[in-house]
Amino acid sequence: MTKIFSNRTKELEANIDAYLDRVENAGLIFLEGVKAYLNKKNEKFEKHYQAISTLESEADNVRRDIKHKLYTYMLIPESRGDVLGLLETMDDVIDIAEKVLEQFSIEQPEIPEFLKSDFLDLAELCSKTVEELVKGTRAFFREIKLVNNYVNKVHFYEHEADDVEENLKRKAFNSAEIKRLSRKVHMRYFAEKIALVSDVAEAVAERLSVYTIKRRI
Repeated sequence: MTKIFSNRTKELEANIDAYLDRVENAGLIFLEGVKAYLNKKNEKFEKHYQAISTLESEADNVRRDIKHKLYTYMLIPESRGDVLGLLETMDDVIDIAEKVLEQFSIEQPEIPEFLKSDFLDLAELCSKTVEELVKGTRAFFREIKLVNNYVNKVHFYEHEADDVEENLKRKAFNSAEIKRLSRKVHMRYFAEKIALVSDVAEAVAERLSVYTIKRRI
């Protein structure tokens, strides 16, 4: 099977690499942002929030440049639609990660000590789904036979995140330490928001699997 890129598309390849770098960094910044919030390092948290906001804007610009090159110069016509669809859905990963930190910045939930490790575990698993998704996407362009290995890891980490999310919510609602129902609901809300990062990453991985099958036919 031939690779998507040729000598004529090296600049496009570099643009896609730059875009994927930003998606990967978004997953890392997201994790560090949640970690800083849980440790009550407010200034550090806000820096991470601003960093992911900047990253989201940069990623949008790179994605638009890729789209322009694909259509203006008629590059990789046999895979153009799939590549654009993949990159546009990956943009949802950065958007959601940014929105989660934004909600932490706005609402400033009071996380009880007994739930902090669960929130951290959940954020770490979500970050891992993003990491494996990016690896799978890089493989799609360079070594397609490895894609399914990474997609399977995305599914694994997403399932683990679902388990942590459910356990966290059960602990919150069964807790005698959290007195008000509104606070329990707040914990559920933020657990679901964080877990959404892994849900979106899994949805993109499913799409990646379809595009991989199409290229093998």
